[in-house]
Amino acid sequence: MLSKTGSFLFFYFTYILQLYLVATAITICYTIFKRDIIMGKKDKLIAKLKSNPKDFTFEEAESLLGYLSFHKTNKGKTSGSRFMFTSDKYNIKIILHKPHPRKELLSYQVKLLIDQLEQEELI
Repeated sequence: MLSKTGSFLFFYFTYILQLYLVATAITICYTIFKRDIIMGKKDKLIAKLKSNPKDFTFEEAESLLGYLSFHKTNKGKTSGSRFMFTSDKYNIKIILHKPHPRKELLSYQVKLLIDQLEQEELI
C-alpha cells in the first residue's frame, strides 16, 4: 500500500506525463498541418508557373520566391517598380518589374523566371 506522499507523487507524475503527451501530440499535429498548407501552396504555384501561364501575377511570383527563401528589395530611389529578389541560401538575383496597371507578368518575364529557377534547380 502506498503512503499518502507516494500516492500523491504517483498521481502527480502520471498527470505531468499525460500533459507532456498531449502537448507533444498537439505539436506534431500542428507541424504536419502547417507543412501541408505551405507545401500545398508552394507546389500549386510551381505547377502553375511551369505551365507557362499568361495570368501569373507579380504577387504569385513574390509568394513563390518567398517560399523559396528569397526576399524582396527595392533597388533604390530610382528603381521605380523594379524589384530584386535575393536569397542568402542561393547565389542568384532575380529582377522583376512589377507591372502596372495590370497585375499579370508579361510572358517574357514568366519565361525568365522559369529559366532562372530551373537553372538553380529550385523548381
